Amino acid sequence: MTAVTDLPAALGARLLPAATAAAEVLPAPTPLVAGEPAAGDVAGCAGFAGASVADLHLPGSPRIAVLVGADLVAALAESPMGGLDLAAATQPALDAAAAALGVGCGAAREVALDAVPADLGNAFTLVPLVGDAAPAGAFLVSDGAAAAIDAVRGSDTSAPGSPAVSTPVAARGIEMLHGVDMEVTVELGRARLTVRELLALSPGEVLELDRAAGSPADLLVNGRLIARGEVVVVDEDFGLRVTEIVDETTAG
Repeated sequence: MTAVTDLPAALGARLLPAATAAAEVLPAPTPLVAGEPAAGDVAGCAGFAGASVADLHLPGSPRIAVLVGADLVAALAESPMGGLDLAAATQPALDAAAAALGVGCGAAREVALDAVPADLGNAFTLVPLVGDAAPAGAFLVSDGAAAAIDAVRGSDTSAPGSPAVSTPVAARGIEMLHGVDMEVTVELGRARLTVRELLALSPGEVLELDRAAGSPADLLVNGRLIARGEVVVVDEDFGLRVTEIVDETTAG
């Protein structure tokens, strides 16, 4: 595998800070530290359990990616809120890495592990993210990103100051998901309509919902009912005053 000194100069100068930024916010069972960058290959992606990729806001939309271990994949799948999205869980890490590279990135998307090399253009650099002396994740940068960063930054290859490496408290089990964004929805009620009725809708039409006036609204997280409450107005915006937390027995 190629050592970091053989990587493109501009990328080499920014790679470790970017990987460190990703490591600081990537959910993991233990705090992560960026390891030694090396040329990536299919074998380097083996042993991980999931992957997310995002396009950098650079000409040609080169890509970066993060690989995660089985601990995070299992925690997302077994969350009390239902199966959570790996792309959403890794978006902050990709955003942080892109910012450290001096650019932005698009929305993360989950990809199959064996598709990662092709998705990155089959030429990429891999930085292991190590926790408890074992790789718990990885940060990947396509060689297309290296060329694009060099083109945008010009010949400036000076390395930025080394960022302070934080030492967050180890997060285990569900605690590692504390920073994961989830979609929260308030539902007033539901109605069933035929296609004909849907096509016949017009402005001013009133739909009758399956809930009586004054009944509590449902609070759903990623589509799962977790609470009920009263709709209120807060600074001219709607809000929900929670009146009941729903457990699994009553949710059904």
